[in-house]
Amino acid sequence: MALAPSFDPRDVPVQAVDRHLPRTQPASLRPEAIAARFARQHVWEPELRKEAKFIDRPPVHASVLIPLVQREELQVLLTLRPTHMNSHSGQIAFPGGKADPEDTDAVATALREAQEEVGMEAEYVQVIGSLPIYTTGSAFIVTPVVALVQPGFHLRPNADEVADVFEVPLAFLMDPANHRHHVVDFAGEQRHWLSMPYMEGVTERFIWGATAGMLRNLYRFLLD
Repeated sequence: MALAPSFDPRDVPVQAVDRHLPRTQPASLRPEAIAARFARQHVWEPELRKEAKFIDRPPVHASVLIPLVQREELQVLLTLRPTHMNSHSGQIAFPGGKADPEDTDAVATALREAQEEVGMEAEYVQVIGSLPIYTTGSAFIVTPVVALVQPGFHLRPNADEVADVFEVPLAFLMDPANHRHHVVDFAGEQRHWLSMPYMEGVTERFIWGATAGMLRNLYRFLLD
C-alpha cells in the first residue's frame, strides 16, 4: 500500500491493538499442521480482500510467495524493496511480482519471482496452498502462495528489486497482540490498514499495508 512518495506509515498513530483476539495455538504453527489444513481445504473466511484503490490504472495480476522457513520454529522470509522502485518502494514485501504470459498459473508466477528476486531455488520449496486473492490499492490482484522451505538454500538477492532479505518468526506474526490498526485521511477518504512492527536487534522491520493484510488472513486461516 503506497499512498504518496512522502508518506511515512510510522507517522500514523495507532488506533487499536488486537490483544483481545485469540492467539494461534502453537500446535497450529507446526509445518505438518499447516500443510494438513491446506490439504483438507479448511473452511474459513478471510478478513481482508481489497484495499481502496488510489491509482487509476488497469488491474495487474500478480503472485507472491509466503515462504515458511523450517528452522527450529517456522520463520517467514520477507524482503525490503529499494526506495527507487516505481511501486511500493521502501516497503517490506513477500518475494513476488506481476504474472508473465509464459507462467502457467499463479504458483508458477510466485516461484519464478522468488527465484528472480532472491534466488530461492525451487528444490527447497514445497508449495502447500494459496490464500484468497488480495487486491491492493495500487491495482495489483495478488495471489498469495504459501510454501514450506527447507533450510540450506543460498539466497542471491537481485539488487534492482531487493534491498534486504530477513526472517521473522511466524509465531510473532500470528499473535494478534502484535497487530496494530491505523487510519489515515488520503484523497478525500479514510483508509484503514494494519501494521506488525518487528524488532530485529536494533532494526525495526515495519511490516504494514498489503503484506500485513495477507498475514492477517493467514492468521485467520490458522485459527482453530
